[in-house]
Amino acid sequence: MKLNWAERCLVNSPVRVLLQRLIMGWVRNTARLQPGGRLLEVGCGRGAGASLILREFQPDRLAVLDLDGEMIRLAQGYLRPQPGGLISLYVGDVTRLPYRDGALDGVFALGVLHHVPHWRRALTEIARVLRPGGVYVLEEFYPFLYLNFLARRLFRHPEEDRFESPDLHRALKEAGFSLKESLEAKKLGILAVAVKDA
Repeated sequence: MKLNWAERCLVNSPVRVLLQRLIMGWVRNTARLQPGGRLLEVGCGRGAGASLILREFQPDRLAVLDLDGEMIRLAQGYLRPQPGGLISLYVGDVTRLPYRDGALDGVFALGVLHHVPHWRRALTEIARVLRPGGVYVLEEFYPFLYLNFLARRLFRHPEEDRFESPDLHRALKEAGFSLKESLEAKKLGILAVAVKDA
């Protein structure tokens, strides 16, 4: 689901960039991704996260995807051209990723899954494109934060088949992930590094 104007302002704000810097520092120390991998960021927004991924993890290739073409246009302007085609940006859907099985070393999806109507399918697809031992970095919010009275007036989110903490943990396991490390507030959300099982 594409973001509305209010959420676009929020995710593209300086506060969100600061939060992403903190998240990437934690992920760097937790995931221990080796430089030189093939990485994907899903739901890139204006590209601030992709810029941090480049700096922190030094991949050989970084693909940057968003469902909204306007976000991809913003990201093209935000991300400086890289030598050798290091970055590729495209409009795409996390439930239908254009990669062969096991093609990627890491997938980053920060604040994305709760926007996806078929979120279990998205988890299965992320698992499919990751190699065994590949890393899935996720930041997610639970319905208490985005389906309350005020948030419903400002933002747009799917309302059917939403996940709480136990639902997400179960779905991650069913998709073939083991949580390596997580920070979680049970009613609010989770920041986690999950590893695809061998």
